[in-house]
Order: sequence, then C-alpha cells, then structure tokens
Amino acid sequence: MTTAPPTPPDTDAVAFVAALRRLKAWSGRSYRQLERRATEAGHTLPYSTAATMLGRDRLPREELVAAFVAACGVRAEEAEAWLDARVAIACGPPAETAVRPRTVAAAPDPRCREVAREGLQSGRARRVWPRRRTFAAAAVAATVLFGGVTATGAFADDVEAEVEQTGTSLYLPRS
Repeated sequence: MTTAPPTPPDTDAVAFVAALRRLKAWSGRSYRQLERRATEAGHTLPYSTAATMLGRDRLPREELVAAFVAACGVRAEEAEAWLDARVAIACGPPAETAVRPRTVAAAPDPRCREVAREGLQSGRARRVWPRRRTFAAAAVAATVLFGGVTATGAFADDVEAEVEQTGTSLYLPRS
C-alpha cells in the first residue's frame, strides 16, 4: 500500500461501488481478512456481505461503507470523504441544482445530509424514512385492536336470546 487509496466519486451508485472495488484491490486483502480487520476496528462486516456489496451496483448502507473502508486500512479523514460521498449520492443533488428548465425534479429533504451524518455519529445509522417500521407498527396495532374487539364479543350478537325469541334452531334442517 505504497500508493494513495482511490478517492470516492460522488456521482452515482455504480461509480461509487466501482471505487469500493478498487479500494479492495488497493488494500490487497481477502474478504476474510477484511472481516477480521473490521472486527478489530469495532465494526461488523461479514465476508459474505462484503462480497455481495461489491457484486452489486446498488449503494451500500452507510455502516457497511464505514466498516469496509476501515477494514481496507483507510485513515479517518479519508474515511470521512467516503462517507460524505455516500451521503451525497443517497440524498441526491442539492435543492438549487434540482430545478431544470421546463421540468422540476423532486428535491431531496434539506435535512437529509444532517440526519444521515447524525445517525452515523451516534454509533448507529438511522434511515431517513423508516417506512417499513411504520407500516409494521400500524399492522400490529390494527391486529391487536381487532383481536381485542373480537375477544370481547362486540361483533357477536346474543345468539341464544335470538333463538329463544324467534323459535328457530341453530342447525340447518337436513334434507
């Protein structure tokens, strides 16, 4: 590792992952060695996750990028550049460049970069839009509410009283 490590691009996810592949080649480490180095640095990076991350063209999660660059031997200030580039790609272009002639692109949330950086600095990366958790919580609440109403008998009429009043049977006649 006598040369400088590759620099992270902030253009798109495909270029970013390609730069991560170059970083792995620069480090000269195997996936198993990267896993051990990440553990020594206080991160979690299974070798299979690292291999999958480099085999795709999607933007990896921020905590994976932090673990990967630490395992490759990148210094702290250079690691920050990788994380900043990842956040820039994930959040999209700044709001002032989002407006194009005759078309308006959806501008990202102006708090996107601050929320993402704050989550990583607190030791756990947070998602900016936790849609799955919200949906799961709503589904659990609806299930509990419906189950409680059903268990109390709110949907059931007093069947025995109705049978006595009308003189009907609970069973269908046999034919």
